[in-house]
Order: sequence, then C-alpha cells, then structure tokens
Amino acid sequence: MRKYVKKTSVHETQRYVCGGLRRRPGRKYRVIYQSVLLENLQYAANLAMGFFSYFVFIYIFIRLWNYMYQAPGELIAGYAKEQMIWYVMMTEMIWFGSDSGALTRQVITDIRGGNIAYMMNKPYHYTLYILTKYTGEWSIRLPMYALLATVIGTCMVGAIPGFRIAALPVMILCVVLGITINAVFKICISLFSFRIEDATPFLWLYDKLLLVVGTVFPIEIFPVALQPFFKLTPIYTVCYGPAKLVVDFSAGKCIEILSAQILYLAAGCGLMFWIYGKGVRKLYVNGG
Repeated sequence: MRKYVKKTSVHETQRYVCGGLRRRPGRKYRVIYQSVLLENLQYAANLAMGFFSYFVFIYIFIRLWNYMYQAPGELIAGYAKEQMIWYVMMTEMIWFGSDSGALTRQVITDIRGGNIAYMMNKPYHYTLYILTKYTGEWSIRLPMYALLATVIGTCMVGAIPGFRIAALPVMILCVVLGITINAVFKICISLFSFRIEDATPFLWLYDKLLLVVGTVFPIEIFPVALQPFFKLTPIYTVCYGPAKLVVDFSAGKCIEILSAQILYLAAGCGLMFWIYGKGVRKLYVNGG
C-alpha cells in the first residue's frame, strides 16, 4: 500500500512555528539564544583575533601604572598597584568581551532601512529579541576574554590581593547584570532613530563617557564632588561595580552595587519598552 504524506507549504510551516512560539512565550527567546550561541561557536576562532588588541591595551596600562606607583605599598585613590591594574583588566575584559557595537548597528539599521516594520509583526517583542540575540553573542566571547585576562594578570601582575574565591558567583552575576544594563540603555539610545535620522552621535558620547569614567579609571580617582553624580548614572553599575567587587570585595559594597543594578535594569527596561512602543505607534499612524 502506498503511504500518502501530506505536503506542507512554507507558509503553513511558519504558521505552525509561530503558533507554537505564541503558546509558549518563554521558549521562543531560549530558542533564539541557543541558535545564536551555536552559530557563534562555529566562529570562536575568529573572535580570538581581538586578543591581540586587548593584550596591547593592557600592556600599555601595566607600564603606565608601574610608572605611577613608584613606591612599594603606595596607594592611589585607595587602590594598591595590583588592584588598580586588575581593575583596568576587568573593565576592559567587559568592554572587549561584550562588544555592543553590533547590537546598536542592527537596531539603527532596522529602523532606518524599514526592516522594523517586518520585525515588529513577529511572534516576539523586537527589543527582547535583540537583547536575547546579543546575550548569545557575548556568552561565547566574554569567557574567552576572562580566561585571557586571568592568564595575563597572573603572569604579569600576580594574584589579586585579598581575592575571595567564595564570592566568585556573585561577581559573575554582577558582570552579567552590568552587561545587560549597558545593552538595554544602548538599545534605548538606538531607538531614538524613530525620531531622529541617526542616533550614532549619542551612542558615541555614551561610549566615550563610559570608557573614561569607570572603565579606564575608577570613580574614586575623580574629584570628590563628582563622585556622587557618577554613582547616580549607569556608569556605576556597568563597569565600575563589577570590577570593584573583583579587586576589593565587601559584603556592604556588594549589596549596594547589586541593588543599584536591579533598579537600573528595571528602569532601563521600562524606558526601552516605552520608547519602542511610542516608535511603533508612530509607524502605525504614518502607515508603516
């Protein structure tokens, strides 16, 4: 007997998949994350090309701080030489390992090119899709840079004074929250493209502020009058907080930084959904 198999069209398959994703809303983002993760695993060797830039950057700062710390046991802004070098290594690890440039370029390109009109009708929220896709990308890159930073730091600087291995899970959580907060706020800035022609200049200003304050230099090295202001900005939660816990962990500081990160993540997500919603309504009013 012949067995007749019903042929399924491409559109029927897409409707089936989309219907399944709508019935299980949590699963769709897990599928997106897994697919991006597997895709980036295939190109892990290409990611290693950025190791040379990271090494050169860290080598320059090691030489710089070795010159600045001329007396043994000297403290600058409360940091010993080893702590200061490890601080820069941790913040640069987050900077190189997260690499949010592709994230913002995609959002700006989708809005300016009109692809957002197609993407917003998918069975997932566009901003959460971008955020999930980005998480899958840095999930491969960041551990590689973390391993590189550990090797370079141990060989050229030595162990972190007073490092608490038991607090490592909290430190990792703080790093993940910092990267996510940075991504959320960069998505918010990129979504300005709904209103203006190009949000790239605002992203450039945000990146440079984040690079100088909290990444290359800790907050304590700046004038005392400016430090409270910096602690009220995302700078405190993105790079400074995670690196501070690695080089100088304390329970009180940990609670303070994690509390600030949770508040900033909640506020950032609310702002992201609000800006996106306003942009989508504008597209509907203008006919897409």
